[in-house]
Amino acid sequence: MSDFPMPSNGSKGFSRRTFIAGTGSILGVAAVAGRASAAQPAAAPSAASIPAGAHVPALVIGTGYGGSVAALRLAQAGVDVHMIEMGMSWDTPGPDGKIFANTTSPDARSFWLRTKTKQPLSNFLGFPIDRDIPKYTGILDAEEFAGITVYQGRGVGGGSLVNGGMAVTPKRENFGAILPSVNVDEMYNTYYPRANAGLGAATIDPAWFENTDCYQYARVGRKHAQRSGFPFVFVPTVYDWDYMKQEAAGAVPKSALAGEILYGNNYGKKSLQKTYLARIKETGRVTISALHKVTSVSPAAGGGYTVTIDQLDTTGATTLTKTVTADKVFFAAGSVGTSKLLVRLKATGALPNLNAEIGQGWGDNGNVMCGRANHMWDSTGSLQASIPTGGIDNWNAGGAFAEVAPLPTGIETYASFYLSITKNPNRARFSWNAATGKVELDWQAAWKQPSIDMAKTIFDKINAKEGTIYRTDLFGAYKIWGDHLTYHPLGGAVLTKATDNYGRLYGYSGLYVIDGALIPGNTSVNPFVTITALAERNIEKIIATDL
Repeated sequence: MSDFPMPSNGSKGFSRRTFIAGTGSILGVAAVAGRASAAQPAAAPSAASIPAGAHVPALVIGTGYGGSVAALRLAQAGVDVHMIEMGMSWDTPGPDGKIFANTTSPDARSFWLRTKTKQPLSNFLGFPIDRDIPKYTGILDAEEFAGITVYQGRGVGGGSLVNGGMAVTPKRENFGAILPSVNVDEMYNTYYPRANAGLGAATIDPAWFENTDCYQYARVGRKHAQRSGFPFVFVPTVYDWDYMKQEAAGAVPKSALAGEILYGNNYGKKSLQKTYLARIKETGRVTISALHKVTSVSPAAGGGYTVTIDQLDTTGATTLTKTVTADKVFFAAGSVGTSKLLVRLKATGALPNLNAEIGQGWGDNGNVMCGRANHMWDSTGSLQASIPTGGIDNWNAGGAFAEVAPLPTGIETYASFYLSITKNPNRARFSWNAATGKVELDWQAAWKQPSIDMAKTIFDKINAKEGTIYRTDLFGAYKIWGDHLTYHPLGGAVLTKATDNYGRLYGYSGLYVIDGALIPGNTSVNPFVTITALAERNIEKIIATDL
């Protein structure tokens, strides 16, 4: 791993503002890490799951953005669909009366089959804040590969359950570099508008933004960006802004203003459960099996595909293995899930005719995080809405778009926090390790250096202008950059390489990829709107020509 730069102001110690900020942070360790509760939530009652021997016209593996789009449009076209979801249904309250755990108090619900939390922001003043938790099929998977941890949502709704909700459409002029084979006019005239409408994306009321306490952190971020000559842009989100105003007024239970984000949001956020999946339910043609994991897909003797599925309990153990048949199978398990499954199916002979592009072209959307220690006159507020709503755009000049992110500790930290998306050119490959029986990813930790350099085009300039320094206590002792993770996995079954231009897998009729695995590693912004829009485009073509 490359060396990390130290603060550039020549100081070998903490400044007074850094010490005060750090002191506030260490006092707030409990506020950030919480007391990891040993309380085990009750297992959700299992709905009628797919029976062994069933035959379905369309099987969708995954319930995230791509899978939900596919299932809805297929059902509306008169096709019966069954969706398979490895995570839980998240429709039953836990011991605190709420479905999702709070970000400041992680418990068994918080992580997928871990015995210790692995929070993206892991330290304050270099002290680790992770805590022991019971092993459970929780909502956030911190999946560890060589060189990188990939954060993914687990449950009906996929990544929509755990992301920050920033519904960003890429700039039109940047789209050709993202998906060069896709018609730009179609995307921006038809499919991006359709996706944004389906997701319920909306922009914050600018007048309310200017005056509400909970976005003081974003106003400070905007001021610092603009003083250094960078544009600050408001971006839509999938939060119910009327609900957030009521939260601020004390009229409804708080969710964004209670810091809820990382482990689900109990009230105001419009996850897929409230949008596409709600519309899916209305069709009456879609059933969902939660806590089910597809382990094999292979051609069936009589046509279609034989699909092997493990039913799981809340410890992750397999309680039953089923075999069903499907006329068509849609891979929508997310970039990592889809890629791992396809690589394994090709290598083990279940789908040997998949081409050599399977597993290739995977990227991290250039994710890297950092914090800055502000002067005391630039306080960022003890109340911070957990839904980010703006960013700093230096994509064309420096290769970075930085989300001005919340740090909702419940105390004043005098810190600005950022998640940057960068134009990182590095791409990794998934491959099968026959000796271990696992799929591996060849990402290298050093490949994050371009992302750091691109992010520095923003934050070095802001620090120089403001006389501020980087925080060095958020990701380890004296570690400036959160370069160990991605929230935005993309690629592994890339459009026009592993599939045709609409996600049909080469080598097999009736097999499709319809999620972020199609996008080669980068979208220039938060990716879920692009994943949704591309799925809308592809499924429309598939329904018109393949059914």
